[in-house]
Amino acid sequence: MIEKKKMGQASALLLVTLALGFFFATYNLITMIMHNRSVGQWISDDSKAGIFFDPVIEMPENVKKPKKVRLPFHVALTATDAPYSKWQCRIMYYWYKKKKDLPGSEMGGFTRILHSGSPDNLMDEIPTFVVDPLPEGLDQGYIVLNRPWAFVQWLEKATIEEEYVMMAEPDHIIVNPLPNLAHGDYPAAFPFFYIKPAQNEQLLRKFYPEEMGPVKNIDPIGNSPVIIKKDLLVKIAPTWMNVSLKMKNDPETDKAFGWVLEMYAYAVASALHGVHHILRKDFMLQPPWDLEVGKKFIIHYTYGCDYNMKGELTYGKIGEWRFDKRSHLRGPPPRNLPLPPPGVPESVVTLVKMVNEATANIPNWDTKQM
Repeated sequence: MIEKKKMGQASALLLVTLALGFFFATYNLITMIMHNRSVGQWISDDSKAGIFFDPVIEMPENVKKPKKVRLPFHVALTATDAPYSKWQCRIMYYWYKKKKDLPGSEMGGFTRILHSGSPDNLMDEIPTFVVDPLPEGLDQGYIVLNRPWAFVQWLEKATIEEEYVMMAEPDHIIVNPLPNLAHGDYPAAFPFFYIKPAQNEQLLRKFYPEEMGPVKNIDPIGNSPVIIKKDLLVKIAPTWMNVSLKMKNDPETDKAFGWVLEMYAYAVASALHGVHHILRKDFMLQPPWDLEVGKKFIIHYTYGCDYNMKGELTYGKIGEWRFDKRSHLRGPPPRNLPLPPPGVPESVVTLVKMVNEATANIPNWDTKQM
């Protein structure tokens, strides 16, 4: 049996190390992002259905037809008891509640899957299910490895009324009412331009053998955001956990995939079970690279947003105006953050306004995260 452990107070040195690591991980992607602003090579647009399909997958005609019944899905995210995780979860849950019952939404219940092993002070505010972390040392400092293990435990032990589950993350803000984008046994996922199975075939063959088929069967996705049938996720989750651990324990794969290793593991696990995803480019936007919100459903604020006072993005350089979640590792951002200067894209302005609204209305904002 996996022993429970308590998450200790992070030392100042650890926080500095994390901040530096996050900084370099983010800005090392900038060159790739600027040359890969579009993931069009993976996606085709079916204008009638409004669905973006992976052209590799031949979709049944009935998948393209509009659904006639409401199919609610359970929103689930994994989290720790660290202040950095807590304040993001509180904002995420605030906007879930605001959008849940609006026209067009098919969101059902909500669960924060807390993989710190013991309850925290948000139990009464956010519906929470406590699970065990991995045994000490097994994640090798890569805390995201706890995500698949957390889902395995939750799916096994929790009562989930909905037939579908959406895997989300604390740094997601639901910006428009979110329908169920899945169609039967075809889950819906967001395509990430930097998940490139074809370019990593040699590595992936260690985990996806040739007898399973071509590596193009592996979708260019991570586990989040994904809307999927619960019974499919029950099958995939243990494989996802095992593939994640195997990848982490393989030095060549660990070095090559780095912080996106667990994303590759989910994609491989899904392919091993013969599950292919509908790729929805409109599932999510990621400021500052996506400039407009439009009809997209989720804002993912993983990247730092840095601008000078002329409203110009300062690529890889801390700006005169900035919003970066990693500036708030020890505790929550203050209420009433300054808005960006004129000329900054709508996506960034909307993000800051939504953060400000949430923090203005969440009780005990400055004190409850600790």
